[in-house]
Amino acid sequence: MDVEDWYQVCAFEDRVDFADWARYEQRVEIGAERILTLLAERNIHATFFTLGWVAQRYPNLIRRIVEQGHELASHGMRHTRVITQTPDEFRDDVTRAKGVLEEIGGVAITGYRASTWSMHPQTTPWAWNILAQSGHRYSSSLQPIRHDLYDAGDAARIPHHPITDGVVEIPVAVAQWAGRRWALGGGGWFRLLPYGVFARGLRYYHAQTGRPAVFYCHPWELDPEQPMLPGLSAKSRFRHRLNLKRMQPRLARLLDDFAWDRLDRVYADSIGSR
Repeated sequence: MDVEDWYQVCAFEDRVDFADWARYEQRVEIGAERILTLLAERNIHATFFTLGWVAQRYPNLIRRIVEQGHELASHGMRHTRVITQTPDEFRDDVTRAKGVLEEIGGVAITGYRASTWSMHPQTTPWAWNILAQSGHRYSSSLQPIRHDLYDAGDAARIPHHPITDGVVEIPVAVAQWAGRRWALGGGGWFRLLPYGVFARGLRYYHAQTGRPAVFYCHPWELDPEQPMLPGLSAKSRFRHRLNLKRMQPRLARLLDDFAWDRLDRVYADSIGSR
């Protein structure tokens, strides 16, 4: 689970300035509570990659995540794409976020997910090393497909070390079929594809790789009543609003149809291999 609010997504970067974040309607707790309820009803535990900015403003939400047995992990301080940061800026961001989350949650933060899958071995090789130096043990920051917002179509689809002295990278699920890669990690892809197609894709990924699939979603995807930003492009509106009303029952079905757990436990063998 990537814990960020509806207006903090990368697709709105050109319309929402960080300095104005506090002026927008704050709704992150609405979707987060719906996710927590779905998980609690099924005794499922998950990993919550959380913005430090959100944690500072909603400490009780962070404590509930930890108290209910979920893994608390880092999504950085303010949803800044890694490819727009210098190594020093990245180090400051992940160090600050780790400190904030550990102070509020009272647990060690070992996992990290970059904003909008914005790490790549060719453009940001230093990022995995900085994560290791700052006390993280793994990253889940690659979606190994080609996309207009990120391009990691040449990256490995299973846990690997992009650089020898960095943390292990655990990508989200991507299937290889008919000479192409197909996104199965979640988010807009999960809301777009028919449920049966998506579920078969997850099983196909597992059969191909022999590894568990990493799936993600956001609290705002379970909040169809969220405001609409004016002046959005048709593409941004489609990506963000598609099938929001169907998301909660669809997620419930996915949780029922597969076995799930925290990323640090599911991939303990890979995380511990560093």
